[in-house]
Amino acid sequence: MGEFLSGIYLWIKSAHLIFVIAWMAGMMYLPRLFVYQHQSEKGGEAERYFIQMQRRLLKGIINPSMTLVWVLGILMLIANPAILSQGWFHVKLTLVVVVSAIHGFYASSRRKFEKGERPRTEKFWRIMNEVPFLALIVIVIMVIVRPF
Repeated sequence: MGEFLSGIYLWIKSAHLIFVIAWMAGMMYLPRLFVYQHQSEKGGEAERYFIQMQRRLLKGIINPSMTLVWVLGILMLIANPAILSQGWFHVKLTLVVVVSAIHGFYASSRRKFEKGERPRTEKFWRIMNEVPFLALIVIVIMVIVRPF
């Protein structure tokens, strides 16, 4: 990779990391809003407020961030396809796919919450609040330490 392309790669990598942070922040906050809605009065003002917050968070931060994470990640793979053969990358990619699936599950659940339903239990959402963070821990270790 030439010096110019190497510089562009670092900008892409930086943007990728910025959007990973935004995506994960939203993925950890959305289930917390589900917990708060569980605790609010059905049909009340607080519930309407939490529904609005959930929609804004998902559509304004989580969805665009995930999209940019994937686009920028693919651009990095195009620029450096050698990482496709490395074990650490397989673990990382698997977990990114899992977090993306959780993202889809959150989006589906948000639509149910918007209808006034309360899918799952408050305890379930408290646990789900931690799952993206646990995946993120392993992903960061894979990228930095590269144990495989």
